[in-house]
Amino acid sequence: MCSGKGKPLVLTGFILISLEMVTPEIPVIDQAYSKLSNSITVEWVAVPGATSYLLTAQDGDSSIETIVINSPGTVTGLKAATLYKITIRSINSGGRSLPSPSKTAKTVLAAPVLSVSSPSYDSIVVSWGTVYMAAGFSVSIMRSDGLGSMMKENTTHTSLVFTSLDPGTLYTIKAHAWNVNGIPGDDFTYNQITSPRAPSDVQVAFDSGTLRATVSWIPTEGTLNYSVTACSEASKLNCSTSSTSCPLSSLQCGSEYSVYVVANNSAGSSKPTDAVSLKTVPCAPRSITIEEDNPGKLSVSWSNVDLGDYYVVFVKSDDGLEVHCNTSHTQCHFQSDCGFTYFISVFAYNKAGQSPLGDIFNYTTSPCCPSDFYPVFVSSDTVEIVWSPVRGAEMYETKAVDGVGVVLCHDTATICILSALQCNTQYNITVYSYSEIRGTNTSCVSKYVATAPCSPEIKNISQDDLSIIRVHWQANNDDAVYTVTARGEVGLWHCTSSGNSCSITGLPCGSVFSVSAVAITTAGQSLPSYSVPLETAPCCPNDLTVTQVMQSITNISWSVGAGARTYITILESPKGQAKCHTLQNHCLLGCITCGTNYTVSLKVITETGLASYCTYQGYSSSACCPSGVKLYRLGNNGIRIYWQASAGLISTDLYGSKGNFTCTPTSGLSYCDVTEIPCGDVYTVVVSPVPVKGSKLTFCPKKIYSVTCSGSSVGMGTRMLSVFHLQ
Repeated sequence: MCSGKGKPLVLTGFILISLEMVTPEIPVIDQAYSKLSNSITVEWVAVPGATSYLLTAQDGDSSIETIVINSPGTVTGLKAATLYKITIRSINSGGRSLPSPSKTAKTVLAAPVLSVSSPSYDSIVVSWGTVYMAAGFSVSIMRSDGLGSMMKENTTHTSLVFTSLDPGTLYTIKAHAWNVNGIPGDDFTYNQITSPRAPSDVQVAFDSGTLRATVSWIPTEGTLNYSVTACSEASKLNCSTSSTSCPLSSLQCGSEYSVYVVANNSAGSSKPTDAVSLKTVPCAPRSITIEEDNPGKLSVSWSNVDLGDYYVVFVKSDDGLEVHCNTSHTQCHFQSDCGFTYFISVFAYNKAGQSPLGDIFNYTTSPCCPSDFYPVFVSSDTVEIVWSPVRGAEMYETKAVDGVGVVLCHDTATICILSALQCNTQYNITVYSYSEIRGTNTSCVSKYVATAPCSPEIKNISQDDLSIIRVHWQANNDDAVYTVTARGEVGLWHCTSSGNSCSITGLPCGSVFSVSAVAITTAGQSLPSYSVPLETAPCCPNDLTVTQVMQSITNISWSVGAGARTYITILESPKGQAKCHTLQNHCLLGCITCGTNYTVSLKVITETGLASYCTYQGYSSSACCPSGVKLYRLGNNGIRIYWQASAGLISTDLYGSKGNFTCTPTSGLSYCDVTEIPCGDVYTVVVSPVPVKGSKLTFCPKKIYSVTCSGSSVGMGTRMLSVFHLQ
């Protein structure tokens, strides 16, 4: 190192480097002490040239080293309440110094590990486990906000209770142990809040419509949240909130709840508030029964419900009218009308309000009874009943009872025809209404309706006179009046009786009638009886004429007689009888005696042989025609006509081409003279009796004579034609 005289700078640099490589001096520990249970603090005087220091704490075979920059330095990671031998070395780039003389130091006691709770709103319980080498403990507590005074307790126990604290307040708790020398160990700090005080002025607002309740209260200090509990025998409800009210939903009807509120914070819960009773609305009544005790009276009953103070039943009819019943019992009665549907709901009430809506029942009352039914047609075997429609009726049943049988009629119409009934019978008739829901209303009243009387039976008809008949029948009805009718083409004739016969007078002759009888009572009129034919005697002709057409022949003619079929004419005198039976209305009768008085009668006969005897004014036949007629010439222009004697007046007539001549003889004479008669002519001479009435007779014999114009006398002329000729 010395041969380098010519390079002094290099040598200088070498010398500096050598100085830095020198190890530092050994430091000397002034003191070593422990303030924390896991460390010891060492103080020393700084050593020149040392850049750092190595602290070593040795406990038996184990040691812990820590490099520090300067004094004081602390060795950590030590065991509490343990005696350590402490040494220090200085360090620089040259290395480490030798260890300093050692000093002993003991770490302080470990801090007690606190377990803190606030069992009540005004107390905090502090407890800890045992601490190694501890002779006692010191615990202090103070509000964390610095308000108030600090409380401190020393104890050799492992727990303390601090009371008279403020509820819901955060406290800072410090605790340490000390050893037998009174040296305190580590502090343990813990922040603990006291439990909150129970809320006050708890209010419960119940909403009966939604079965919800809102619980509210006055807040308490230091509460993080609140818990509300509602308990009943059957359920338990909870809600939690940080506000001052909390809703309880899904409450059960008919329940009584005890409601509690608890304030909560990290320390725990307050005592529950005094229970507030919450009674919910009662449940809807059940087991509802509806009965129609009597027509017009509806009974609604139900089972009792818990917490129900009273009940209200609402009944609304299908026409919109609503009534209600308020009762503390479990039954209500309502007036009802027939044929209505009623909608019924039952509510229970208490101070909390109305129960929820239960089942709505509908009840249809029995259909109304037709009350205005009346017969519109009554006959012997049929009654037609009509009535007005009634509410609620879907069908009607009509029943007719006569004590022996029953006749029924079913129909949806408001009319019923009861047939096959007994005549002259009183029936008890009832019209029942029917509905599918309620069945038949059997309370309908009945009415008595009698059928019309039975048809009478005509037994016989007797003729008291030509224009009077008497009809006999069998009276088979009660309190009936019988009317007999004779019906013909010419009209109607009647007679009436309450017995079993009556007479019809004034019947026209020559007519055919149909005779029937009906019975009439207050119930009506019977069907007519079977008709009995009746024929009256034929009518006598009003006009009858007797004309003598020959001396022994008479023509009788007459007008047509009503009902007549054949006629028998009779001319009768003491000298004999002439008769003619004909279908015509005229008849020639021979064998008539001249000059004789006859009675004239006519027997008129019907087709069935019923006859009428008709008598007319007598008839006298004409006088007999004179006989022995002769003519004598009286001068040139006269003629005497001579005949044999004849009773009565005689008329002489001559008929010629030159004129007609008549002469009438003097009474009592049997000749008549005709003067100034032209000759040279042929005359027809008729000598005949002169009738009292009527025209001259033309049936006497006619004789023809020729009257010449020469000679002294007139002789009988040669007969040219028949001398007896009927015109």
